[in-house]
Amino acid sequence: MAVSMRCLALLALMLFVSVNAITEKDDEFRKSSVEETSQLQSPGDSTMVDRSNDEGIRHEHAVDDPEHVASMVDMTIRNSTERRNLGFFSCGTGNPIDDCWRCDRNWMRNRRRLADCSIGFGRNAIGGRDGRFYVVSDPKDDDPVNPRPGTLRHAVIQDRPLWIVFKRDMVITLKQELIMNSFKTIDARGVNVHIANGGCITIQFITNVIIHGLHIHDCKPTGNAMVRSSPSHYGWRTMADGDAISIFGCRHGYFHVVNNDYTHWEMYAIGGSADPTINSQGNRYLAPANPFAKQVTHRVSGDWKGWNWRSEGDLLLNGAYFIQSGTRAGASYARASSLGAKSSSMVASLTSGAGALSCRRGFQC
Repeated sequence: MAVSMRCLALLALMLFVSVNAITEKDDEFRKSSVEETSQLQSPGDSTMVDRSNDEGIRHEHAVDDPEHVASMVDMTIRNSTERRNLGFFSCGTGNPIDDCWRCDRNWMRNRRRLADCSIGFGRNAIGGRDGRFYVVSDPKDDDPVNPRPGTLRHAVIQDRPLWIVFKRDMVITLKQELIMNSFKTIDARGVNVHIANGGCITIQFITNVIIHGLHIHDCKPTGNAMVRSSPSHYGWRTMADGDAISIFGCRHGYFHVVNNDYTHWEMYAIGGSADPTINSQGNRYLAPANPFAKQVTHRVSGDWKGWNWRSEGDLLLNGAYFIQSGTRAGASYARASSLGAKSSSMVASLTSGAGALSCRRGFQC
C-alpha cells in the first residue's frame, strides 16, 4: 500500500507529520543537547547517545477493535478542544497530539514524551523511544549504498532503536528514496529541516515509526538504483513515484482520511495497492491546473473494482474527481473509521493553524 497525502490523519503506524521551524546557533544546540542527553559525542562522530534508563525494546500492537479506537480518539480531541475553550492552557490548540507536549517549556529535555502523545490506531507505536539519540549533522546524501555517519540515511537504516534529531537547520536532497528501518523517530522540532527536491521517505514492512516536525516537499521520482535498507542489506530499487511518504505492507490495510486539505498534487492525492480500504470523509480536494492530474485517486493494480474506496462529504474543486469502488455500505468501513468527520466546508478553518510550529529550545513551542 502506498499513500501520499498532505495531512495524514491516522495510519496503522504512528506517523506524526507536522512542521516547525527555528534557526539556532551551533553552540546553543550543543549546550542544550548536552542538557537533554547528559552527554553527546562530537557532531562529527556517529553522534549516538545512551539512554540513561534503558527499559528494553517493547513492541506493542494497536488494539483491533475499531469502535473502541474511534471513541477514544473522539473523546481525546473533544477534551483537548474543551480545555482550550475554557482557557486551561494558553498554548492549547485543540490538537491533542501537539497539546500533549508543546506547553512544556522543557520539551527539548523531554523529547521522548512525544511517543506517548499518539492517538488512534497507532497509539502504541514507540518509535525510537527506547534507544539512543542520534544527531544528524550532515545534510548530504552522496552514496545511498554506503551512507556516511552523521547523515539521515545512516541513521534511519540502523537495526536498533534511535531517536533522531538535527544539529542545525538543513535542506536534505536525497539521491534515492530513504528506506527506513523499524523503531525510529525523526524529530525535527527546534530546527528547520526540509527533505526536498529529490527522493523522499519509504516505510516498507516495518513497524514503530514516528516522524514529526519535518518539512517534506517537491519530491521527485527516483529508482533504478541500488539503495541500502539496513546495515546488512542493500538491493535494487525500481522506480519510486515521488510520494512524500510511501507506505507498503501495513498490518492493517484500513485508512481513514478525514478533514484534510489537498492541493498542488502532481499526479494524485491518494494512491493504493494490495486491496486497502480507504474511507475519505470531509476533505477538500483542490485539483491542480494540469488537465491530466485531476483524479484524486490512483490504484497500483489492474483488478481494483472490488476494493472498498469511498468518498463521503468531500469537497471536489477545480475539476477534481474521486473514483469510488467496492461497496458504499457503512459496515464495510468500520475498521477505516477513527473519529467523526466535520463538514468539508470547515476544512479551511480546521487547517488554518497548520504549518510550521515556531519552537525554540527553552521556551514553550
